Amino acid sequence: MSTGMSLNVPVSPSHHGPTRLGLLDWIAIAAAVLILGFLIYHHVAPHHETAAPTHHATPLAHPDGHAPSVPHGPPEGYALPPLWACAPFVAILLCIALLPLIPATEHWWESNKNRLGVSLVLSALTLAFYALVQPMTYNHDTMHTYSGVKSIIHILEHAVLIEYIPFIVLLFSLYVISGGISLKGDLPAHPATNAAFLGVGGLLASFIGTTGASMLLIRPLLQTNSERRYTRHTVIFFIFLVSNCGGLLLPIGDPPLFLGYLRGVEFFWTLGLVMPWLLVSALILAVYIVWDVIAYKKEKPADIKTDETRVTKLKLAGKVNFLYLLGIVACVALIDPSKEFLGLGFKPFPFMRELCMMGFVGLSLFSTSKKIYQDNQFNYHAILEVAALFIGIFICMQVPIEILNAKGAELGLSKPWHFFWTTGGLSAFLDNAPTYVVFFETAKVLPAAEGAEMVQLGSGQIASSLLVAISLGAVFMGALSYIGNGPNFMVKSIAEQSGVKMPSFFGYMKYSFGVLIPIFVIVMFLFLL
Repeated sequence: MSTGMSLNVPVSPSHHGPTRLGLLDWIAIAAAVLILGFLIYHHVAPHHETAAPTHHATPLAHPDGHAPSVPHGPPEGYALPPLWACAPFVAILLCIALLPLIPATEHWWESNKNRLGVSLVLSALTLAFYALVQPMTYNHDTMHTYSGVKSIIHILEHAVLIEYIPFIVLLFSLYVISGGISLKGDLPAHPATNAAFLGVGGLLASFIGTTGASMLLIRPLLQTNSERRYTRHTVIFFIFLVSNCGGLLLPIGDPPLFLGYLRGVEFFWTLGLVMPWLLVSALILAVYIVWDVIAYKKEKPADIKTDETRVTKLKLAGKVNFLYLLGIVACVALIDPSKEFLGLGFKPFPFMRELCMMGFVGLSLFSTSKKIYQDNQFNYHAILEVAALFIGIFICMQVPIEILNAKGAELGLSKPWHFFWTTGGLSAFLDNAPTYVVFFETAKVLPAAEGAEMVQLGSGQIASSLLVAISLGAVFMGALSYIGNGPNFMVKSIAEQSGVKMPSFFGYMKYSFGVLIPIFVIVMFLFLL
């Protein structure tokens, strides 16, 4: 989705063309616009808090020369939310993981309206908890407290305005613009050719997102291999590298990394992960080449002859969209409302970054031929799924984040390899974006070891070694299952539509665990111990 949408997104060919909106749809849209408008006004307009004062790192002196006393923690009367209040967050992740796999709910869950309904109901339960049960909400970054209706406003402001809108606008922009690029052709399906597809895709994934790279290359790869019988492994390794591990080098590559960027991690910090990225990419490609050479020798001579003679050169259409993708990268890297813009003496206004990105989307839609979208079988179904589910994820995860901010140091996680396997293990079967956030918040509150290198954030800091481990775990181990990252299921669906018999959910995991776990063990020993 996106750059690497972290959700199972089946591709449905029935979602081409516009869908008529009913009365309830228009009521829901109107209500959402009104609520969003109020939140934006509340977020942008100057206002004063009536709750606990902000803590200052250096207290201002009183006129008598004495520094005022500043509280060093939550005020009296504050109590952490109970663990049971995390139930809506756990429920939405379980819905994402399990409902597509249960025959009774598989088709029901394909409807974005049903997904949105589940998302909003669970969000409402979380907001009701803060309004009716939790007497006080405490923001550990700003050190303000809120109660009642103000708790709801604070939760919505943080979840929707600060996190959800930037997140979904980025994914939408990359999704639409990459959908305007078409690569068609049929090359001889030699192992070297297939490895080149995977290698190029693994590189592109960091710059146009794992979803963008997957959607750009999967169809020409399948067309190239259409004359071969043994192609399942090629699609599986494509998921490993292009749909997951390749998206490590920039925040636009995979959604978890963008959420880290929104929490204050510098845009180019992830480029420092180039060595583990290079190692994992090289090992995956090496295993694939050996595997495909063996498979190629099993092909029938008649199929090889057909493959060698039925050749169509690759044709790339929609090249102008690469320029728009560079524009998206520039927007994310340069436009930060908390920082001065290009040394020009002013800070970008709120949502300037998102407005600029939507401008590039408009240019893309205006300048791209409709035939390209038709060739790509482009539709908005997948990105609407992400939008529907993540509004619930961002609201519901405010409870566990509040708990982790206060109790994260007590979980027993202290070493980088602890965070690598814990973050990765949950990312494989739940969703790597909120999983990243949970362990990011956990690591942020841990006391730093003496002499440890720290990454400075907008508020606070986090140990560099732990952030490396969390980033590697979330991005790499999304490849362990079909539901670990959104492009996984999209690629599987497109391959099956093309006649490739893909393995079952657990059948896929035999491949992923057999190939990837040994590689991740090497990563742990080389980079995380």
